[in-house]
Amino acid sequence: MTTLGAAWEWLTSAAHWSGGDGVAHRLAEHLYLTGVCLALSCAVALPVALVLGHLGRGGALAVNLANAGRAVPTFAVLVLLLLSPIGGWGSWPTVIALVLFAVPPLLTNGYTGMRGVDRDVVRAARGMGMTGRQLLLRVELPLALPLVLTGVRIAAVQLVATATVAALAGGGGLGRIITAGFNTASTPQVIAGAFLVAGLALLVEGAFALVQRFASAHPGGGTG
Repeated sequence: MTTLGAAWEWLTSAAHWSGGDGVAHRLAEHLYLTGVCLALSCAVALPVALVLGHLGRGGALAVNLANAGRAVPTFAVLVLLLLSPIGGWGSWPTVIALVLFAVPPLLTNGYTGMRGVDRDVVRAARGMGMTGRQLLLRVELPLALPLVLTGVRIAAVQLVATATVAALAGGGGLGRIITAGFNTASTPQVIAGAFLVAGLALLVEGAFALVQRFASAHPGGGTG
């Protein structure tokens, strides 16, 4: 039997899908970690991106600083956090490392989307007497939404792929399947774990692509 065949057999074995170490449980852990980190990343990056994009000031500096963080590997950040006093805070080192990793695409796309809104439309809205808040929420944000969602999609897919590092810090997720395979010298299990991560990333990519397509087809939909 080939290695790929053995990996497929591992994946299709019911015994590997049940229990605390089974695929179903690890998949749920992976989705939960990804969802929490994506929500926190959006809560941190999007308000900054939208406000700076609306004001048109300070955005370039914020984007450049965020992009500079991409030069630092997530694993290196995780190791440094584990060695710091934060290392004793349970899963927080992993969450912080992943959030820092997801911020740049959210900040960059959010700011770029806001600044890309047609200035004539903005001036017309101001001429109609809209306040800054109304302009941001009812004009700029709906028009910038497709590009904002691009940033969310990129961040989500990156998080799905990178959340495997949680296993190196004793956390859960699909990375535990891969590390367990390495620990037992089971190449089929390692490949099966990699397939699961790749498949989940593709599903997340597809889901967000559909949402983004809908937003692009209905710009400003539901605003009034």
